[in-house]
Amino acid sequence: MSSADFIALSPLLVLSAAAALLMLQIAFLRSVTLSALLAAVGLVLAALSCVYAAPQAPLQVTPLLLLDHLALLFCALFSLAGAVTVLLSLDYIQCHGDEPEEYFLLLILSTLGACVLACANHLASLLLGLELLSIALYALIAYPNKSLLPLEAATKYLVLSGAAVAMMLFGFALLYASTGTLSFAELGARLAQLPATDPVLMIGAAMAFAGLAFKLSAVPFHLWTPDVYSGAPAPVTGFLASVGKAAVLLVLLRLFLEADLFRYRILVELVGLMAILSMLAGNLLALLQTNIKRMLAYSSIAHIGYLLIVFMVSLDAGSRALGIEAAAFYLVAYTVTTLAAFGLLTLISARQAERENVELHHINGLFWHAPLLAGLMMVALLSLAGIPLTAGFIAKFYIFSAAVSGHNWILLGALIVGSGISIYYYLRVVYHMSRKPEQHHPQPTARGYWLVRSLACLLIVAILLLGTLPQALMSYLRSILS
Repeated sequence: MSSADFIALSPLLVLSAAAALLMLQIAFLRSVTLSALLAAVGLVLAALSCVYAAPQAPLQVTPLLLLDHLALLFCALFSLAGAVTVLLSLDYIQCHGDEPEEYFLLLILSTLGACVLACANHLASLLLGLELLSIALYALIAYPNKSLLPLEAATKYLVLSGAAVAMMLFGFALLYASTGTLSFAELGARLAQLPATDPVLMIGAAMAFAGLAFKLSAVPFHLWTPDVYSGAPAPVTGFLASVGKAAVLLVLLRLFLEADLFRYRILVELVGLMAILSMLAGNLLALLQTNIKRMLAYSSIAHIGYLLIVFMVSLDAGSRALGIEAAAFYLVAYTVTTLAAFGLLTLISARQAERENVELHHINGLFWHAPLLAGLMMVALLSLAGIPLTAGFIAKFYIFSAAVSGHNWILLGALIVGSGISIYYYLRVVYHMSRKPEQHHPQPTARGYWLVRSLACLLIVAILLLGTLPQALMSYLRSILS
């Protein structure tokens, strides 16, 4: 490998070095505060190293990884999201777990897996990144060992995810048996020489796609999502819902692009059907929830449906660039918004150990005794609903424009209906926060409260800036995708 390769790999190398340093620190000096500080610094340095690596992009590093500008953008996004999760977790994990230093190590490893997925252009690196991301998440979900609910959630995720990965791996084996390659680009070239009705090829593709759809929690592979979201620690739920989903969707999009799977219309139409089912089922089931975590779980299913519209849009080569640009902007906006939403739930859970399941009545009168955090939740929910002046509005408008350009009227109708339904359950949370409290609620006194307040302000600013001044990100995405 050349020096250019090492420079291009600097985000992954920094994360690996941070994980090794954190392991050494834990071995010799157990300190929760020091572990969190090292993890946060390592993640921020990994994000900054993407700027250092950008002049080398695009660069193929070994047959497994492609370091282009899109991959570096999302490596930086995932690293910053991991740093925010570390800071949100600091007080929470001290109140809920014993000897929690390894928690921060697992967060770094999970972020490293997401970054590998962002750079993957080979089925082997896809599997390695996916497993590194998922195995760390199994432990993170179950980390508060004083509660049975996280253990139940982790067990469900482990069993179901293990079955999905086994199915996906067998699908990869069948694809390799048919084509003799695992590289995305070579896979597409070999597939073009084979009949689309080859039974081994069809079964392999179906199994591989089903495994990835499970990781996205798209309907009908969504049944694990509400139980895992409601049982996992609030900071981990935010990380899983944002970084975990964005990384998988990004690598799936790269697979379709580099292997030119858009030439298989039936496959893309199945993705479109999953998009419609996810938008409608996710929003309708969210209407029935009083638990905010479960509501956001079903909401995340709906948002995956919105993103899957991009695959149908990309059937038309002329609309493909707009579709990819819309997906990239949506992933950035959704990641920031989801972290903001779970930032408030993190503080609520930290204040009261028994309040792991945050119900609507738990946030009654939040505007009256914690106006800043209530404001964060309101901005995040309005962004998820796609209200103007927020990042979510621009993101949905992007998807809307892409669907119009591709003449996907049925998907467009499902997007409008689903977004209309979602406004009700998002505003229901705002209504409960604005109700006059029946009794006095003291200000939160958790040790991490002021830190969460600062993060709240930063996330609110990011959401509003993306909603009012999105031109900078739009121009950058257009420049790197053209």
